[in-house]
Amino acid sequence: MPEQIKSINVEALKALVRTVPDFPKPGILFYDITTLLKDKTGFAKMIDALASHYIERKVDLVLGIEARGFIFGPALAYRLNAGFVPVRKPGKLPAETVRVSYDLEYGSDALEIHKDAIQPGQRVVLVDDLLATGGTMEATVKLARQLGGEIVGLAFAVELDFLKGRERFKEFDVFSLLHYDV
Repeated sequence: MPEQIKSINVEALKALVRTVPDFPKPGILFYDITTLLKDKTGFAKMIDALASHYIERKVDLVLGIEARGFIFGPALAYRLNAGFVPVRKPGKLPAETVRVSYDLEYGSDALEIHKDAIQPGQRVVLVDDLLATGGTMEATVKLARQLGGEIVGLAFAVELDFLKGRERFKEFDVFSLLHYDV
C-alpha cells in the first residue's frame, strides 16, 4: 500500500459521509458523499488517496461514470497526468458512440462512450463513487474492452462490502477507500 494511503485517516473521511435512512426507499441506508465533497480537506485527501494507488502505474485515461464518477474522474485524471473520458447515459454524447446495455434490479439501463475515446492499448482506470452490486462498472468494463483499453484498475470512493460487488471483478485491481459492512 503506498505510503500516502497509509497516512490517510479513513475513519476521519468516513465521519464526513452522512448516512440517510430510508432513502431512496424504506429500508435503505444511503451513504451521502456530498458532505465529504464540500469539505475541502476531505475531498483533497480522498483524491490524493485514490491517486496514490495508481500514481506509480502508467495511466493514459481515467473513465468517469455518469454522474458521480464525473466528480472524482477529472480530479483523479489531473493528479495522474491523464486524460478524462466521460461514460454517459444514452443520447448525451454528440459524436459516434458505442453502447452497452445492462440489467438493474428493477429493469435495465445503458451506457455509452465516444467510439474514438480510447485507442487500442491505452491504459485506463475506471472510476465511480460507489461499488454496490457492480452492474454499472461491469458495463463500463465492457465498453473499455470493446475499444481496446487495457484496464489498470477500478477505483471507488465507497464500497458497500455486504453487497459483494467486488466478486464480479476478480481479474482486476479493485481499490475502494471507504468500506461499509451494513
